[in-house]
Amino acid sequence: MNILKTIAAIILCVIYVACNNSTESTAAKNDTDTAAVKKVEPALPSKESFHQVMDGKQVDLYILKNKNNVQAMITNYGGRLVSLLVPDKNNKMTDVVLGFDSVQQYRNSTEAYFGATIGRFGNRIAKGKFVLDGKTYSLFINNKPNTLHGGKKGFQDVVWDVANNNDSSITLSYLSKDGEENFPGNLNVKVTYTLQDDNTLKIDYEAKTDKKTIINLTNHAFFNLNGQGSGSILNHLLQLNADHYTPADSTLIATGKIEPVANTPYDFSTPTAIGARIENDNVQLKNGNGYDINYVINKNEGTGLNRAAIAMGDQSRITMTVFTDQPGLQFYTGNFMRGKNIMKGGSKDEFRSAFCLETQHYPDAPNKPNFPTTVLKPGEVFKSTTLYRFGVK
Repeated sequence: MNILKTIAAIILCVIYVACNNSTESTAAKNDTDTAAVKKVEPALPSKESFHQVMDGKQVDLYILKNKNNVQAMITNYGGRLVSLLVPDKNNKMTDVVLGFDSVQQYRNSTEAYFGATIGRFGNRIAKGKFVLDGKTYSLFINNKPNTLHGGKKGFQDVVWDVANNNDSSITLSYLSKDGEENFPGNLNVKVTYTLQDDNTLKIDYEAKTDKKTIINLTNHAFFNLNGQGSGSILNHLLQLNADHYTPADSTLIATGKIEPVANTPYDFSTPTAIGARIENDNVQLKNGNGYDINYVINKNEGTGLNRAAIAMGDQSRITMTVFTDQPGLQFYTGNFMRGKNIMKGGSKDEFRSAFCLETQHYPDAPNKPNFPTTVLKPGEVFKSTTLYRFGVK
């Protein structure tokens, strides 16, 4: 009987030690898992790093949220989208927009357009010249031999006024005075970011002028749907609702032609990896060092917004669907990113580690009579809407 008691005591002791070790092992594993989660959580900038007075105006950082804990960070310096947190396939919040930790880093960046509102005229104007009512206007050449994204000091470098702000929406306004960057007319511009409960970031543009002018507004967010700092976007899948594109010359100026994408490397009519044909022996791809092409968006039947594109991160399975009322979509694959800038959380803007889908009018439209007009007259109101809707597949 004593022997049986001794054996039972030994068994109980072994079970106790095993359970204890198992608990400690589980706890250690949980600690490791927690540490791992902490390492991959998005590193977001602080509001304090954006508190700065520029041009006599206060710069700040504003946070929008919806009921799903999706967050968008906006700064009134350049009307920029700084961060956008959306859930991935594991419901982990992922920052899908490249940006900086401070306003000073935006000012010092070798890439001027990260997340910015672009104007007065997005994309390129040939040789920096256009004619309006018989008068020739000469703009600053900042992308030799052309003008790009509004000239020397475009909307990305100005401090916008905050006209309205609540938990899910912010409206920014800016008066671009007559003659600014040599554009005619006092142009009053408003941009409203709204974070909707269906995980859509809505951008509304509005503009009025007191003199005939040209306008082409867009947003220049750099996206990586696997998360900023996760590497190349070449394995992202992309589908574009566009059967035609506007070819460009060696200086990336539209030739004025509109050609079909069928049987070309520009055909994304079915879901295709961004990098599948990017290295093809093709003059347009060589001129742009990759994709830097304006697509002619197919129009939906009836009225309303057209679906322009849908992209998906190959690792995160995050999807982004783009809707717009604009006729064109500039698809750019980060071809001139060189890892020269330290982004949020210490990652770099490596070559092709982000892509852009810029909803807009066609490039060089003021000099191409067959393109949709970009002229805005006094008494008219320019209005445009773009949606970036996020989900998981």
